[in-house]
Amino acid sequence: MMDPKKELLLTREFDAPRELVWKAWTDPKLVAQWWGPNGVTIPVCEFDAKVGGDLHIVMLAGEALGPMKGQRWPMHGTITEMVAPEKLVFTSTALEDPDGTPNMENIVTVLFEERNGKTIVTVHVLVTHATEKAGPALAGMSMGWNQQLDKLVSLYHTFT
Repeated sequence: MMDPKKELLLTREFDAPRELVWKAWTDPKLVAQWWGPNGVTIPVCEFDAKVGGDLHIVMLAGEALGPMKGQRWPMHGTITEMVAPEKLVFTSTALEDPDGTPNMENIVTVLFEERNGKTIVTVHVLVTHATEKAGPALAGMSMGWNQQLDKLVSLYHTFT
């Protein structure tokens, strides 16, 4: 097993009230529009927005990703804490072997702070388990999260 002590701390500012930004994180129709790094689409996005609720997202690699085109990357998780519209915490299990054994597990904490009519979103990702097979995903984790948050910032203006 690899050393799972990988963490990310990312912040983005939105020129909108936090209730609207919160909705972008908890409404599956909106999550599907921005989740995932550049070059992927989200054909499956289920998000049961309550403590104990499940989430299931499948990322599908598009043509822009060349030889990875067509690859599917499913992610499952459970919402462990939810204080609307302030805090969202969920687990994330990804890169499962055919027998269902996860190769990477994370805890994701998202904080929403309203400041002068804008919303500051802080995302903390803590890898709690990773195998050798998760190496490429860990290497690209920072880039992927930054790209998806940038997509949310860009896309946000289309659904406010």
